[in-house]
Amino acid sequence: MKFGIIREGKNPPDKRVPLSPQQCLQLLNQYPNLEIAVQPSPIRCFPDAEYAEAGLNLQEDLSDCDVLLGVKEVPVAMLIPNKSYLFFSHTYKKQAYNRDLLRAILDKKIRLIDYEMLKDPGGKRLLGFGRYAGIVGAYNGFRAFGKLSGEFELKAAHECKDRRELEQELVKVHLPQNFRIALTGAGKVAGGAMEILSALKITQVYPDEFIREDFNKEAVFTQLNVQDYFKREDGKAFTRKDFYQDSKGYESNFLPFAEHADMYIACHYWSEGSPLIFSRADARDPRFKINLVADISCDIDGPVASTIRPSTIADPFYAYDPQSEKEVAFGTSGSIAVSAVDNLPGELPRDASEDFGNELIKNIIPNFFNGDPQGILAKASETELNGKLSSYFAYLKDYVA
Repeated sequence: MKFGIIREGKNPPDKRVPLSPQQCLQLLNQYPNLEIAVQPSPIRCFPDAEYAEAGLNLQEDLSDCDVLLGVKEVPVAMLIPNKSYLFFSHTYKKQAYNRDLLRAILDKKIRLIDYEMLKDPGGKRLLGFGRYAGIVGAYNGFRAFGKLSGEFELKAAHECKDRRELEQELVKVHLPQNFRIALTGAGKVAGGAMEILSALKITQVYPDEFIREDFNKEAVFTQLNVQDYFKREDGKAFTRKDFYQDSKGYESNFLPFAEHADMYIACHYWSEGSPLIFSRADARDPRFKINLVADISCDIDGPVASTIRPSTIADPFYAYDPQSEKEVAFGTSGSIAVSAVDNLPGELPRDASEDFGNELIKNIIPNFFNGDPQGILAKASETELNGKLSSYFAYLKDYVA
């Protein structure tokens, strides 16, 4: 079997890779019948020279490869017919902007294995950049606070060589003794954000303590799960299973936390139709105290009212005025500062790529060689080499049409 690492072709350019040079060598040692070719690229965080120094073949034409691995969506013009591809296609939710991509994949009889659909038998995702989204997103939140307060200035994450340098920057952070942070979410994104909070030695407290207790001598944060920031409208006990099956009849319970928080780090998963975490009306409530939101989840015009657009790595911060419900200049009095970069792992591409590659090697690649006994690859294959949707993704038929 021959793998090919493709050049990223989507704009804006993404420097991440699915496998580092050393990870390629690890795979070649692990699987004697495997070959790996690398398509040259001028933008990768691991330059061509590093792959060449590791003894890997740099090869412009990857048509002799069986499996092609990338990161972002592959431009239609770059697709090679009759191959198996792995990348984030952003099509399984019927995203309109990628309909033509999925049509081209079917037309070219490509097997698309979507990274987001690679799950264990229990339905848990096996792969993603979520941890580094959380790390960089939380860091950006404190960078924004430094700008607001004028107390310190952190280097942009993408200007740091690696995570080590990023964490060295954190020694500059100075927070008020009564500073409080609310964080929503419990997955890999939240775990990454809490790595930054841990590095800053910020004390974690229980949600009820966060509301009830006075913390005037140290900065604290609380992690809110879905049963903390949502509640049943009828006042009955919250049941996670019922909520995930049907979120109708539930409403936000976030305001009691917003009443005590200075900063909000949003790491939750949210689906269309679920209640808002805080609405535009909530943001105008006199009890609402939050003046900085690091929205790592970044659902535009979704559960976090202040996230009215994504920001960029080059220009990561803006502000939302709750009264006018419009964007205003960062630092405007009475506004909520917002950090909502939607491609956060791209700010630390080497670290994020190595973390992703480790998961790929551990959880996914063995299935190409052991017959895929749990159907992990099969259940993540949106399309087949016969030019048709797989049975698992037959629901996309109308979307494609």
